[in-house]
Amino acid sequence: MSRSRTRTALVTGGNRGIGLEICRQLLQAGHDVVLAARDEARGRSAARGLKSADGRLRVEQLDVTSRASVTDCATRLVADGVEIDILVNNAGVYPTDSFFSLTEDTFREALDVNLMGAFHTSQVFVPAMTRRGWGRVVNVSSGLGAMTDNVPSPAAYGISKAALNALTLVVSAAAGHGVKVNAVCPGWVRTDMGGAWAPTSVEKGADTAVWLARLPDDGPTGGFFRHRRRIAW
Repeated sequence: MSRSRTRTALVTGGNRGIGLEICRQLLQAGHDVVLAARDEARGRSAARGLKSADGRLRVEQLDVTSRASVTDCATRLVADGVEIDILVNNAGVYPTDSFFSLTEDTFREALDVNLMGAFHTSQVFVPAMTRRGWGRVVNVSSGLGAMTDNVPSPAAYGISKAALNALTLVVSAAAGHGVKVNAVCPGWVRTDMGGAWAPTSVEKGADTAVWLARLPDDGPTGGFFRHRRRIAW
């Protein structure tokens, strides 16, 4: 692959919060960006707030819980000659129910979005990165899923993020040389999910994910990072 080609990033859940800020920062860094959103109208509305030159921003409808939706998105991109070099698995939900109050439906939703979403996108988009010998995958996780810090919590959220961390290691091993696969804990960020009282700005919350998306060829893989520093799983 030519080194001069602009790298293209796909960001799931890109229509708000950390995902939207990741899109913004990647555009500012000179990347082409595919803003993927479950609700295409909301994705297009969010995109209007981003300054992108020369058509470098594209909006795609993508429901990460549906393998068919992910495959359809990939098919549309291939048809238009768009190759995904950077995959940011940002889409997520944050149920806060305690374990004994947790319903099966809520638990399944957390697993479907936070874990299976990254499973679907990794299986669909990473093989082409492996064939080209270059790629970056960033899984937006959380310290609330770190097994060494605490019992993952809140229950559904923490368990799904702990599983996402395990998936990160599996994909890193499977992706092969040249593809860097890492997880990031953005911290407690002032978004709709994190709340207005969270101590971390959305710009700072997106920073490490963008850093991982732009790692040099000698950068790390199979790691978990916060503030650009490796942390324990």
